[in-house]
Amino acid sequence: MTTYDSGREPRLALPFLKPFYEFVVPLSWPIIRMAVGIIMLIHGLGHLPPGFAKWSASFVTRGYLPVAELAYFLLFIETVGAICVAIGLFTRFFAAALAIELGVLVLYEFGPHGFNWNNHGYEYGLMWGLVMFAIALRGGGPWSLDRKIGKEL
Repeated sequence: MTTYDSGREPRLALPFLKPFYEFVVPLSWPIIRMAVGIIMLIHGLGHLPPGFAKWSASFVTRGYLPVAELAYFLLFIETVGAICVAIGLFTRFFAAALAIELGVLVLYEFGPHGFNWNNHGYEYGLMWGLVMFAIALRGGGPWSLDRKIGKEL
């Protein structure tokens, strides 16, 4: 059985770039986390009033939720949860919650339309759901509040 060796990096074709990579590689994870969190936050803010009542009712009429009030939970995940992913606080919990939400949307909302996002397909939702899943697996990583407080969910 082969195990994953996270300490082994390939040799650089341009060795003079080593100091640059040593500086920027730790920044890659917070950049991904912040980008995904901010994009999800903007998406969540789009559901705030005056459109929230129509948005939440649509979940009931489409059969996703038994009552429209549960949409408040989804709004919480898409706003507060998105902020937490961006700053790396309770990262695994909120990224997993967002990955589950996106997974449900991929299966029930976008799946019947096929893959292509231009046809309202699941391509875009699947990509964001997998990114959130990867963040949930990895956690906040370096430069996160989870790391700062020394605990993760």
